[in-house]
Amino acid sequence: MSLKIAVLQGGISSERPVSLRSGAGVAQALVEAGHDVVSVDAGPDLAETIRALRAAAPDVVFNALHGPLGEDGAIQGVLEWLGLTYTHSSIRASSLAMDKEASRRVFAAAGLPVAEGRVVTMEELAAADPLPTPYVVKPIAEGSSFGVEIVRTGSNRRQTIAANWAFGREALVEEYIPGRELTVAVLGDRALTVTDIVAASPTGDFYDFDAKYAPGGSVHHVPAQVPEAIFTQALRVAENAHRALGCSGASRADFRYDEETSRLILLEVNTQPGMTATSLLPEQAAYCGISYPELCDWIVRDALTTRGEQAR
Repeated sequence: MSLKIAVLQGGISSERPVSLRSGAGVAQALVEAGHDVVSVDAGPDLAETIRALRAAAPDVVFNALHGPLGEDGAIQGVLEWLGLTYTHSSIRASSLAMDKEASRRVFAAAGLPVAEGRVVTMEELAAADPLPTPYVVKPIAEGSSFGVEIVRTGSNRRQTIAANWAFGREALVEEYIPGRELTVAVLGDRALTVTDIVAASPTGDFYDFDAKYAPGGSVHHVPAQVPEAIFTQALRVAENAHRALGCSGASRADFRYDEETSRLILLEVNTQPGMTATSLLPEQAAYCGISYPELCDWIVRDALTTRGEQAR
């Protein structure tokens, strides 16, 4: 059955360029899947976005926005106010996942492995190391690794980071977990597989923005070559994190794996994984035999089913 789908893309966060690329790919894939598709650029004028959505009168809105206001529950609230069915997670799950401190508390309560950490003000960070070095400083509500900094032993970066911080008065600081970057996509209630992400630059400390989106920025090993017990643990933790937050549709859990200690740490859950040509969810789906158009089609049909059940 052909559907009328509005692909919501762009947004006003720092991830706007990524969202536009995700949206373009999704729109093309949905057309290939036989749907009637209109793209809606969610710019700074919310009233204009609302008018465009009402004019489109879609059966489903494919939410391809990333970052604040796009995956933190804000646009989800607008879509629910408009009475429109939309893909991915609800207001509550989206807002919880976007708030790294709130989601850490949910994960810890569910017995999932998280790093030691806490929220600090910039004044506290400027005054002293909040944790033993090395540690990571993260914006509480940003995506795509924007603003992530590592403070190492002997570094003089701490005060510079505090002085130039552009993500509010607070940050999340967590112990730095050495080792490998792993990620697991979840569709519905099933984890797909585990990807091992290797930065192309030998000096890369973590999976930063360039590694995520620049051509050749990283190499993805699918499936990850890790011990079977770690592989299985990553799958189960990703599924449990998806459920603990109350996610719908697709999500992606990111991990650090320390080979020396066999420690697997859950970093965060992305409720709207990237859908660009280099994105991890489409890559894992392809490994499992799900083509890109099939993946996009599944996501919109799942939204119709999920939102219909919630309405009842």
